[in-house]
Amino acid sequence: MNLLILPWLALLFSLDSPNFESQLIDSNVSIGYGLVVGDVDGDGKPDLIMADKKQFVWYRNGDWKRFVLAENLTERDNVCIAARDIDGDEKVEIAVGAQWNPGETSDETQSGSVHYLIRPADPTQLWTAVQLPHEPTVHRMYWVKTGSDTYQLIVLPLHGRGNKAGEGAGVKVIGYEKPADPNNPWKTNLIDESMHLTHNMISKDLGVGEGETIFIGGKEGVKSFSVRDGNWFAGPTQESPPGHQSFGELALAMIPGRGILLAGVEPMHGNQVTAFAATQESSQPQRIVLDKSLNEGHGIVTGDFLGNGTVQIVAGWRTPNEAGDIGIKLYEPVNENYTEFKAHWIDQNGMATESLTAADLNGDGKLDLIAAGRSTNNLKIYWNRRE
Repeated sequence: MNLLILPWLALLFSLDSPNFESQLIDSNVSIGYGLVVGDVDGDGKPDLIMADKKQFVWYRNGDWKRFVLAENLTERDNVCIAARDIDGDEKVEIAVGAQWNPGETSDETQSGSVHYLIRPADPTQLWTAVQLPHEPTVHRMYWVKTGSDTYQLIVLPLHGRGNKAGEGAGVKVIGYEKPADPNNPWKTNLIDESMHLTHNMISKDLGVGEGETIFIGGKEGVKSFSVRDGNWFAGPTQESPPGHQSFGELALAMIPGRGILLAGVEPMHGNQVTAFAATQESSQPQRIVLDKSLNEGHGIVTGDFLGNGTVQIVAGWRTPNEAGDIGIKLYEPVNENYTEFKAHWIDQNGMATESLTAADLNGDGKLDLIAAGRSTNNLKIYWNRRE
């Protein structure tokens, strides 16, 4: 897998212990399928936005009061949400996915949905849902920058149409272009249909093409796609990492001055946290297994949570492992080649992680963690209290 390599710079590894203080935001979460961060009300502060079982909700930064965006859009569960400011007004646009029915891969009326939510004058009131065409088993969606001032809503189904047990038709990854009036037809772009049984994706500006590159994890490992002149093409990565399993979750970060770190949960809903570091010293990324003790890993993020100039990995899982534990761990690199890591607990047995994200919620320059729990039915902020 060919990844962009940056010039080498020495890094300091302090082996600091993380210091997070948890705050319970909601103890009545049904499942917490999806969790994102963005400014909903335009006050300049990032709010929490969540796809729960039957409601899409947001929590106002500061008092963390809960408001319903939309509810009961489909017969079956909600499953995903995307939020990003795509028009420069400093307030997020929101799209959602529902009708979660992964066993039905052929009938789009019984499986999957895509809706755009039209903002009311008062964002604390219900938003108006506009239904868009979709493939069955819609599972994840993200707003992705495709040019200097253009975005597409990238929608990722779990299965290809008619696919059974990961075999059959490929997953149709579709990009939606929002018109000026969202009630009008949306242009769609078929990005790829070569993968089978996908699970999640991320995007990052790597200087390839004219916007962000998307990385998709699934049965075939990881593939990436970039855009130029509005057209999507495969690359820069076209082959899975060596020795890969299927990828369930993935996160990507730049190693300061040195290269790129791809972190993942393998296999889908799996037990392993893995890392692939592309640095000047390793033209072919080496697969490093950080942890084999997860059970149904379902969230991973990267960032410098310790403030020591390195990239750390945070992963969570939702089902008790052999030791009876659920929770969230932070993995800190202990050498400059990112081949060895030290694990730290963030939450031991207080979070059955269904979704996990990171953001600086209070503007202190430190990345905080946010997680929603399935069997624990909770939403927590983990405030970064490092010195």
